[in-house]
Order: sequence, then structure tokens, then C-alpha cells
Amino acid sequence: MPKDASTIISQTTTAKSYGAKTADGRDDPSLPRAWQRMLSGRRLDLLDPSPLDIEIEDIAHGLARVARWNGQTRGAHIFSVAQHTLLVEQMARQLAPDPDRRVRLAVLLHDAPEYVIGDMISPFKAVIGDAYKSVEARLLAAIHLRFGLAVELPEDTRRLIKAADRAAAYLESTKLAGFAAAEARRFFGPPPKVSESIERDHLVPWSAEAAEARYIRRFSELVVE
Repeated sequence: MPKDASTIISQTTTAKSYGAKTADGRDDPSLPRAWQRMLSGRRLDLLDPSPLDIEIEDIAHGLARVARWNGQTRGAHIFSVAQHTLLVEQMARQLAPDPDRRVRLAVLLHDAPEYVIGDMISPFKAVIGDAYKSVEARLLAAIHLRFGLAVELPEDTRRLIKAADRAAAYLESTKLAGFAAAEARRFFGPPPKVSESIERDHLVPWSAEAAEARYIRRFSELVVE
């Protein structure tokens, strides 16, 4: 198990009292349900997620149907978190031309918890505070363990993901979400350089089916390299 994984995972057990189970582990219908049924048949406990209940097919399916920008984007389809993630990976490859396979996989999975908790816009995250971040962190830790990544990513990888994420947000905000360039610069930094091919492909919203298939394909490419 990666360094600090057992500590982080053990912290999730503090959430047990808020789940839909009795003290002896049986389902209790009188308590709030804290799990999500997946199309794969898995039942993922959101408060104490197990890596064994996480499947990439569920992640791809969910992310392809979660809208960025609360759905306030131009185009015939939503701009999905799955498509956003693939754009972020393109930006990361521009910022670090030859990243390690594990780095690229970490980029691809950086928003993976949103397949069950959704993409909450930053202003609302600030209102909710630590509760959302805590659930998100538990899910991401379990996802990392499931796919062979360290629970705590190296600092340089975290910086790369953040920079690539901001670059993608600038492009999405100005091309799709109605932000003026000056406004986007204030929130997301200077405009990144991007090729016409990336702009034509990654900044035109895909259908949910296309986003799901492309996300799965990219994951498969990374895990077999």
C-alpha cells in the first residue's frame, strides 16, 4: 500500500456513524442512504469508499454525463467532466512534454470523484467548506489505490495538474461559458497556447457516448503503456 494510504483510508471509518448501517454492519432503512448503486452492479459507500467497488467503466459513464459550468455552455451537448479531463491532459502534455505514464494517469483521474458527487462550481464549494472536500478526498484516495497510484501525489505532479486545469478552465470559460478574456484571466491566469486541432476537437462539446468512449480509450492506452 502506498505511503500514508492506511492512515488516510482509516480516517474514513469516522464517517461510519453517518452511513445507512447498524452497529453490526447490517443495512438500516431508518438511516440515510450513504451509498450509490453503479451500473456495473457495484455499491459504492460514499463516506467510506473501498477501492474494490470502483470500476473505470462507472467512472467514464458518470463523468461523461456530468456538466462543467453547471451546464451553462454553448453547444448541442453539455461540456462534460470527461471531456474536460481529456483537455486537461492535453494541456499537461504541453506544459510537461514527456510526463511519466503515472503522471498522465493521475491527470486523467484528477476529477474522477465527480462521477458520484458531481462537479460543483468553485463559489458553491467555498460556501459548503470542508464537508465536500472531505468526501472528495476519500473518494480520490480510493480511486488512486484502485488504479495503482499513490494516495498522496508528489508535489510536482499536483502543481502540473493545477496548472493544466487552470489552462483548460481559461479555454472553456472563454470559448464555451461566455467569459470575457479579461475576466477569465483574472480567475484562471493568462491564456494558454493551444493548437487549432486541439481547439477544434476538444472545445466542441461531444455527446455523452463519445466522451465516455474516448475517456475509456485513453485510460486503456495509459494502463497498457
